[in-house]
Amino acid sequence: MLNRRHLRQFLALVDTGSFTAAANQLHVSQPTLSAGIAELERTLGAPVILRERRALRLTEAGNRLLIHARAIEREFGLAERGVFAAPTPAPPLRLGVIPSLATRMVAAIAARFAEGDGARARLTLTEAPDAELRRRLAEHRLDAVLTTLHGAETGADVLLEEGYAMILSAAHRFAGRDLLLPEELAGETMIARRSCEILAETSRFFTARGVRPHFALRSANEDRCLALVAAGAGVTTGPVSLAGPGTVAVPLQGYDYRRRIGLIVASGQDDLIAASSLRDMLREVV
Repeated sequence: MLNRRHLRQFLALVDTGSFTAAANQLHVSQPTLSAGIAELERTLGAPVILRERRALRLTEAGNRLLIHARAIEREFGLAERGVFAAPTPAPPLRLGVIPSLATRMVAAIAARFAEGDGARARLTLTEAPDAELRRRLAEHRLDAVLTTLHGAETGADVLLEEGYAMILSAAHRFAGRDLLLPEELAGETMIARRSCEILAETSRFFTARGVRPHFALRSANEDRCLALVAAGAGVTTGPVSLAGPGTVAVPLQGYDYRRRIGLIVASGQDDLIAASSLRDMLREVV
């Protein structure tokens, strides 16, 4: 089988005009070069070099081979230079997000990275609860996390602060209300968002007010929960940013919980975050 070694030996022989000079150029012994040319000729089924007394001369097959050999070697060179000249891809930016971050926000972040010019880091998203994200961040398995901030937590970029409300279908009879009373929900079918950060507080809120509704679904799948709400299959509670097409957020009397969403960066990763323009991007989409 013809290979690049055969072609390089042949070209060195043509360019130098002697087996001795070609062998020196290739840093091989003369017998090795002679064996290589013989192997080339056996592969082609025809001699390519005539060994005359004071010079080497190409045969007709050798002249035809020379045209292809130079073109092939030139393409090999271009390929090698192209690979080594290519910029080293930036390491992927590993970003963690909590499940309750609105899907449209996560999609907008991913879209901004997809629109990059190649210099920007690629994006790897990880979805997990707050505690798991923070653990991975501390273990340097994530570069940054977009999560809920605790109390007066500092050292994070606050990107969103919002309240919680009832999320209803846009066609629900209460959809146009400015405020709901807890007791008005006693007969409603509820959708329980298992990924809600204040699930326990919400349960205590309704229990304390004697509201024990029927639950049509308990799920950690945010999109499924919201799809059922939009379809009129039930109502749910959640941060107001979760309300999207087909749903509305209506404040609930006494349900005064709030959350802050912030970006927390792993130690030593500030340069990567700055290079990715992540902070500016998040301020635009969150």
